Amino acid sequence: MINEKELILAIETSCDETSAAVIENGTVILSNVVSSQIESHKRFGGVVPEVASRHHVEQITIIIEQAMEEANITFADLSAVAVTEGPGLVGALLIGVNAAKAIAFAHNIPLIGVHHIAGHIYANQLVEPISFPLLALVVSGGHTELVYMKEDGHFEIIGETRDDAVGEAYDKVARTLGLPYPGGPHIDRLAAEGKETIDFPRSWLEPDSFDFSFSGLKSSVINTLHNFNQRGEEVKKEDVAASFQASVIDVLVGKTRRAVKKHEVNQLLLAGGVAANKGLRHALEKEFEKTNVDLRIPPLSLCTDNAAMIGAAASVKWRKQKFASYDLNGNPGLDLEQQ
Repeated sequence: MINEKELILAIETSCDETSAAVIENGTVILSNVVSSQIESHKRFGGVVPEVASRHHVEQITIIIEQAMEEANITFADLSAVAVTEGPGLVGALLIGVNAAKAIAFAHNIPLIGVHHIAGHIYANQLVEPISFPLLALVVSGGHTELVYMKEDGHFEIIGETRDDAVGEAYDKVARTLGLPYPGGPHIDRLAAEGKETIDFPRSWLEPDSFDFSFSGLKSSVINTLHNFNQRGEEVKKEDVAASFQASVIDVLVGKTRRAVKKHEVNQLLLAGGVAANKGLRHALEKEFEKTNVDLRIPPLSLCTDNAAMIGAAASVKWRKQKFASYDLNGNPGLDLEQQ
């Protein structure tokens, strides 16, 4: 039975955030509880999968109960329970998937599996309605993609990273600069204080390609820093950060501009954890401010991993009655285009 008011309990445990949210009609956040593990992983310089899984086990029940309490509803009020099916760390995914399956079975409500990247894209729906056709620039720790959507729930990846994702490149460069994990916010802050004094490479690949490659840029930065050290010269970290970030942003904005023009979309969405980067946000705003393109950038609270975005994406599947069975499993290689 479909309730008149659509209420979805959403769960997100794909990496190092344990989150649960209750979303009404795919657009209204009734609650969105997030427990971050950054402090636990910081000393390792990155996410340790086993540690992440153990934290999810400890937190998942508490977080779900808090989300339900803040939304002021009971399980009997729910239309469905949704969960990140993939991609992500398989051990982490399994915690959320099994929690969602248990709730669906115990309360006899539909189960919905959601693609993590679909969630990042639909986070924008929680701010203002999105319109089609549109283009989404997805930038996160594990993903850098240009996604074309002609309609609700339809995803076509027209460009993706061939090696390091943007977030990975930021973390590796940050580590070489002696900055703590996660590296993105620290480099973004330093870049604002520095000047572009080093001409790092821009990887444009083939002339008609919308794919990305940041491995060469990462290596160039690391080699440059090593050369400074070997010569005993002082390194201005803020200038290195500014020069590195300028290269990243040039490529992201340049390829996005071409993709928007080729696919004739009127709306451009920014999505993913790196969407919190002030330099990138400013560059996109400047690039499209005098065009007819409707640029949407989510608030910082909806850029990083959270369950509200999973609930927003699940609403599309709810309306189409695309439910999962109890053999739903964590799928680290889940295909966005098959959603």
